[in-house]
Amino acid sequence: MNERELREIKRRFRPEKSNIPRIVGCFVNGNREIIHRISQPIGSSDSVVSEKLLGVMKKVLSGSLGTNLREMSFSTKDVTDSERHKLLMRLRESELCDKEALETFYAAVISSYATDGNYVILLANDIYDVFSKGNEGEEASSSERFSYIVCAVCPLKSAPESLSFRESDNLFHTISASGLLSSPELGFTFPLFDDRKTNIYGALYYTRSISDNHAEFTEAIFGKESPMPPKQQKAAFNECLAEVLRDELSLELVRSVHTQIGELVDSHRESHDPEPLVITKATVKSVLSGCGVADEKLEKVGERMDEVFGIGAELAPLNIVSTKKYELVTPNVTIKVDPEHKELVSTHVIEGVRYILIRATEGVEVNGINVKMDD
Repeated sequence: MNERELREIKRRFRPEKSNIPRIVGCFVNGNREIIHRISQPIGSSDSVVSEKLLGVMKKVLSGSLGTNLREMSFSTKDVTDSERHKLLMRLRESELCDKEALETFYAAVISSYATDGNYVILLANDIYDVFSKGNEGEEASSSERFSYIVCAVCPLKSAPESLSFRESDNLFHTISASGLLSSPELGFTFPLFDDRKTNIYGALYYTRSISDNHAEFTEAIFGKESPMPPKQQKAAFNECLAEVLRDELSLELVRSVHTQIGELVDSHRESHDPEPLVITKATVKSVLSGCGVADEKLEKVGERMDEVFGIGAELAPLNIVSTKKYELVTPNVTIKVDPEHKELVSTHVIEGVRYILIRATEGVEVNGINVKMDD
């Protein structure tokens, strides 16, 4: 899915747009026991409740592609033989009416999601009549019936007693909230909406925290290894460069790599291309080549990336470089620089001692106090 298709599906989660008849699920306690099963109608419920529930489900489609949202791909063998894929298809094709499939799914989530508190598993099915666009942008006849399910796993939080004013007796009364519904911790959408068509060979996996990929969950639900978290991707990418380039990995080289990838991000943003920008080993080799790295080292970097990320891996650029932060760290000093002015930092050797120099062109403050720089 690209950004445009993602936005198109997200717009479905409004009461006037949605074809979701109800949201089903279950309440799970800290002992991994189902306490209540849920079947909440949307059309006939209080409008505020329906809107808020749809808002919770919509959050499973929030965040950025490649960071909070990552595609899980199924092979042809998975689609024909995998019990996990067959279960997802049963849920979708039954429009969440297959009770046996629901119970099997709940059990899979409960066995793979570890948490100390209570939580709910929520599922919704929407059927979207996708209209093709005419030559002048007007909607033509329906060209696709996209039926999909959305799953959200949401913690329940307790709140302390509070006071509420009742107009009926003009008095304050205590109220307690034992199970406040929080934003989803993780979830997914199945199948993918690719090229505005159904793609049963993939699911869009969501995690609220980009540092936790919930490996047990992806194995239980998709039969797949979870995607490497962005922080781990960044560390692994840095390690690839450090292992191969070693002494060549200078401040100027790292700055050039970050600058070039940042320019790719800016150019992609300005192009308004809905397809997400990805960084491949070919991209990295091209960037390093522009920095003057020898062909032999370029091949070794490519081989190391294949080993770490997998052959043909596509990485989100913001997972491997920080375009909004430029930071230099030594054992005793940390220097933070606006990325737009990173050229103000350089390295020099003075009388045999290595220094990081910062060009001071304007006023300098120390703990908020303007100080004079001696000539």
